[in-house]
Amino acid sequence: MKDQRSQKTRARTRPKPKSNSLRYSVYVIELRKTIYTESAKFRAANPQYKGVLECLYVGMTSKTPKQRMAQHIQGIKSKKGYDISSAVVKKYGMYLRPSLYTDLNPMTRSAAIKMEEHLANKLKRLGYAVWWN
Repeated sequence: MKDQRSQKTRARTRPKPKSNSLRYSVYVIELRKTIYTESAKFRAANPQYKGVLECLYVGMTSKTPKQRMAQHIQGIKSKKGYDISSAVVKKYGMYLRPSLYTDLNPMTRSAAIKMEEHLANKLKRLGYAVWWN
């Protein structure tokens, strides 16, 4: 009898999976190519770049990629006053490149963190110049 009660108690105390756990996305924004000539940090981060393909920014978000890009462009700050926009996207961002990421979404937060790095490195190997945080 005691074993049955403890099993029921354990079953009730397990955390329920969140229905919105697959609410994160990775996204890719095309940047103006002038970033490569104007930013020494960007050039240093992309020694493989040959100037043929585009310059890109890779990020992850719990919002839609369109909403997140708008936040970057507008220079949005968090409720605590922290700048949550990327200066790179604010200055050089042009538009989203959904063909490079839509088949990857949605995912959990931990998966999105890993996918952001994986996607950035994959795009670099393909010859793009990539910035990600």
